[in-house]
Amino acid sequence: MPSSPAARSAASSSTASPFRITRSSSPARFSSRCSPCGGAGTQGTANRPDVIIGSTNFYEQLTLGELYAQILEANGYKVTRKFNLGNREIVQPAIESGQIDIDAEYLATLLAFVDKNGTIAKPTTDPKTTQTGLQKALDPKQLTVLDFAAATDQNGFVITKATADAKNIKAISDLQPYAGNYVLGGPPECPQRPFCQLGLKTVYGLEFKDFKPLDAGGPLTVAALEGKQIDVGLLFTSDPSIVAKNFVLLDDNKHLQLADNIAPVVRNALLQKDDGTLKRLLNSISAKLTQGELNDMNKQVAVDKKDNKDVAAAWLKKQGLIK
Repeated sequence: MPSSPAARSAASSSTASPFRITRSSSPARFSSRCSPCGGAGTQGTANRPDVIIGSTNFYEQLTLGELYAQILEANGYKVTRKFNLGNREIVQPAIESGQIDIDAEYLATLLAFVDKNGTIAKPTTDPKTTQTGLQKALDPKQLTVLDFAAATDQNGFVITKATADAKNIKAISDLQPYAGNYVLGGPPECPQRPFCQLGLKTVYGLEFKDFKPLDAGGPLTVAALEGKQIDVGLLFTSDPSIVAKNFVLLDDNKHLQLADNIAPVVRNALLQKDDGTLKRLLNSISAKLTQGELNDMNKQVAVDKKDNKDVAAAWLKKQGLIK
């Protein structure tokens, strides 16, 4: 997912993308108890098709995979987990060839990956438009993108809660009166990137006092924010430190970033075997997955070191999606 998620790791994409600052992929630190697991059946579950769910090697992806797996198991599907497969260059061919049936994706990044030249469609800042374009690109591959969540993993700009409260800053445009006195922190390439400092100037008209080169949404940026070396930092919108450090993620109210909303992608062959229940169940997750909910789960796994399987189960129960 490049311009942003891409960096985070394989989760967004494992390759750099023109849309976001990329973070280096890191091996997933949390294994997902892989193996076929039968769930508690419900009415009419005898003819449920078997399902194989895959993921890249990033903790966010493992948790999303668990959300999909557990809601299906709770409704009588036999699920095999093939998590930690690697980057998108591995996972996308796997779903296209039928080695896996479902994975969690990011709209803009996947569209740029499957339609590299933009001949079918190009990612936009609008998730619905991007989803429509992505579906056109997936049609020849016999894949369907289901409903997208409000949650994203893309470039985001954050400030401390103290700054937000003192200046009543909630959105990027609210920085306008203060940017001239603020230091922006981000990866070294940020000043030249259209989705980083360059975009903040052209889309929002923000001119910062200074720029401090740090890392791509990593610990240097977090430390610089905490240490007041910078006033605004680039992090990924699903970064667990936003919750852990009580940072404020600013609303991209003028839509600088491309829409990297999270959505399940499913093989058409699986949907054709099903009676519509699988689609309904996966869409029910997207309907409830907000940015705050995703960030909190990421924090529990990456910071609190909880097992992603337990975190997913607790979230599904809290949302009333499983018992």
